[in-house]
Amino acid sequence: MAPVATELAETQTRFPSKPEHPYYQLPVEDDPQDPYPYKQYRPRYPDLKWPKIEPFDIEDRGLRADLAKKNLFSAASKVITLNPTIGTEVHGVDLRTLTDAQKDELALLVAERGVVFFRNQDLNIREQLELARYYGPLHKHPTSGVPREEGLEEVHVVYSENNRRVRDPSQFSKLQLWHSDVSYERQPPSTTSLKVITGPEYGGDTLWSSGYALYSSFSRGFQVYLEGLSALHSAVAQADGARASGLPVRREPVETIHPVVRVHPVTGWKSIYVNPGFTRRIVGVPKAESDTILQFLFEQIAHNVDFHARIKWGHNDIAFWDNRIVTHTATYDYGQATRHALRATPQGERPISVEEYEKDGKVAKDRQLEIWKAEGVEAPEWKSAPSDGVQKPRGYND
Repeated sequence: MAPVATELAETQTRFPSKPEHPYYQLPVEDDPQDPYPYKQYRPRYPDLKWPKIEPFDIEDRGLRADLAKKNLFSAASKVITLNPTIGTEVHGVDLRTLTDAQKDELALLVAERGVVFFRNQDLNIREQLELARYYGPLHKHPTSGVPREEGLEEVHVVYSENNRRVRDPSQFSKLQLWHSDVSYERQPPSTTSLKVITGPEYGGDTLWSSGYALYSSFSRGFQVYLEGLSALHSAVAQADGARASGLPVRREPVETIHPVVRVHPVTGWKSIYVNPGFTRRIVGVPKAESDTILQFLFEQIAHNVDFHARIKWGHNDIAFWDNRIVTHTATYDYGQATRHALRATPQGERPISVEEYEKDGKVAKDRQLEIWKAEGVEAPEWKSAPSDGVQKPRGYND
């Protein structure tokens, strides 16, 4: 074989042209002698066909909540703010005992804080599903693994025994792994929960990035521009990756157009709603403009640490986050250790644009401006358009 042909063949072997499946490990062989205590929750990939998801009406449970969240907070021994922008940790609450009033307040807290974390919870997966079902119809994933135990097809299994697949830098950049779960669905997820049942001694953290904070970080002119845009979210690459890995696709991939800025139905706050995992392009603008805007937004999601909450998992810890207003990613820094978690994923409303939210007289809000107003702080000049159209010079001192 000629040297060039040999080099090409070797390159194709090392860097296959067909896509890989970025998030899920292939099925693990059964071993009767295996002492692993959670074998029944390891992933299987049943070759089934699930029907198309039909539209449904839903009322967000957070709309019923007491704004002070007195039922939830009075049961807690401690409530910790992880970051002024995003993230709260609640101690002393047993999720198995939540009343409906406390569940409503949890939905509101998650909507306000983006992600809420509970340590060492004993609720089992069926109890986790039941709690999730309170917030909306549960999503059944078209390609990911489900537990080996029958009757748990609504569970999304996160499982890895090594780091080879997702960490291959020839296939995926770290930025690409930031995502909002299945944002390509017509009615994407809302108050989602993930419980870690086996975690590495070190590494394997999860990071969340606030779409509220991202929106609030922009000048008013840029916010207005983004509010007029919509973007395409696609399941095609995920389905192609599953097929390339020899895994079945249980529901054919969909592509859906959502507003770039959506409004949370409970808080009324505006959030950027794009993510590197599934958002493919801004519609109705030149490709160069779409590519530039999306790349800028993606880099802000991943790199602006002021918007982030980072969780170091312990055994049986559980996080609730609102997929409508945050993106997230795991860290893949735990060597050959096992990382095993179970996700329950209620679906929410179809994303609401600013124009749609405000058509009945309501006013969508910038979260940071609302906080400043409550604190009696004057908003900086760059948050409003100068009346004379002239921007004053500014300096920077560190």
